[in-house]
Amino acid sequence: MRRSEQRRAAVIALYQHDLTARPLSETLDAKATPLTRSLAHAGADRALELDELIERHAHGWTAARIAPLERSILRVALVEILHPDAVEALRPIPPEGAIDEAVESAKVFCGADAPGFVNGILDAILREVRAAAPH
Repeated sequence: MRRSEQRRAAVIALYQHDLTARPLSETLDAKATPLTRSLAHAGADRALELDELIERHAHGWTAARIAPLERSILRVALVEILHPDAVEALRPIPPEGAIDEAVESAKVFCGADAPGFVNGILDAILREVRAAAPH
């Protein structure tokens, strides 16, 4: 299974978990890969931290006002960008790759404005993280 498909499976599991409050063990497919599982669990475990970041960069929007599917896409991408050690994969993806994957997921699953919204938030967070990193 391609890595992008595994990411999308994590997004869907996280979305269903967020929407229904069912445990991830019920929303993850029984055949989910380790990458899918680690992305979904890290997104759920770090939801408060990730949502605070999202809110800070989604000017005028709270995380609760963002569509649950878009919020799940953002969370999964942010896990890969900010917490690559939490992702069970052979090699971490560069932050720009995680953003590209998130934008592509938004194109597939969300409305016409979602890809730009997702890109804008993730790009702003990445710039902040890089500016704060020691040089």
